[in-house]
Amino acid sequence: MTPDAPLLDLVIQSTGLSTEAVDAFRVALLAPRTRRHADAARFFDVPADAQTRRIAQALAAYWHCDATLVQPALRTADMRLLVLDMDSTAIAVEGIDELAALAGHGPAVAAITESAMRGEIADYAQSLRRRVALLAGTELALAEQVRDRGLPPTPGARELVTEARRIGWSTFLVSGGFSLFAQAVARELGFDESWANELGVRDGRLTGEVSGPADNDGAILDAAGKARILQRQCARLGCAPQRAIAVGDGANDLDMIALAGLSVAYRAKPQVRQRAACTLDHARLDGLLELFADRW
Repeated sequence: MTPDAPLLDLVIQSTGLSTEAVDAFRVALLAPRTRRHADAARFFDVPADAQTRRIAQALAAYWHCDATLVQPALRTADMRLLVLDMDSTAIAVEGIDELAALAGHGPAVAAITESAMRGEIADYAQSLRRRVALLAGTELALAEQVRDRGLPPTPGARELVTEARRIGWSTFLVSGGFSLFAQAVARELGFDESWANELGVRDGRLTGEVSGPADNDGAILDAAGKARILQRQCARLGCAPQRAIAVGDGANDLDMIALAGLSVAYRAKPQVRQRAACTLDHARLDGLLELFADRW
């Protein structure tokens, strides 16, 4: 390990983190000080050189846990707002895929959704219009059925939002999906506000058209739109985007992740994992709180 490398803290976590995993990291990293939570451990003053990073990555892969190097001085008070994507981040499903399955268009819509989230379709708005067009003529009651039966939150989502609000962060839900679902999820999980796209409806049926929210100037809420919402909320709160946390999983989250001071990829596609500061593949969503020094 390089003697003059900057010293950072390493946080490892997973559901059911084993003592053996913690011991393996402690021995390999020669960590001078360690603290343990139920599903996480923090190793203090770890040299942040290439060798240490390789060791941490290899051990994380072997023990099936997340490993993140963080600044020792990072505290919850440094942040002002938390912005979460909805589909496959705050909730465990893709709302449009759930609706399409009920409407008899499941495979076709799901294939486009997956391709868009991987970034294979460069124009998210176009991909959304293609999917919504397949739903033309679907009864609005089916969409309301998806909403009313409940969109399952991801493990730790409710706890994260509750704790974020207790800390004093503003909490925002942004979605490339639909306000019909986002408003219900925001109420259920306790977000301060939500933004999403609007399904066209006429005579109780979907028209196959979709539009964006007024806060995105009516444009479909895509990657640029999510970043615009984040930036505007920062301006409203009087803080820099550096004091925002952004969490997402797909290609249309990349712009807000690039803008935020702390970016988190949750069960994310490869290109999101590569660009985010923190990746949560094994921990719960509220595991992002373990990154802050004052939580220890």
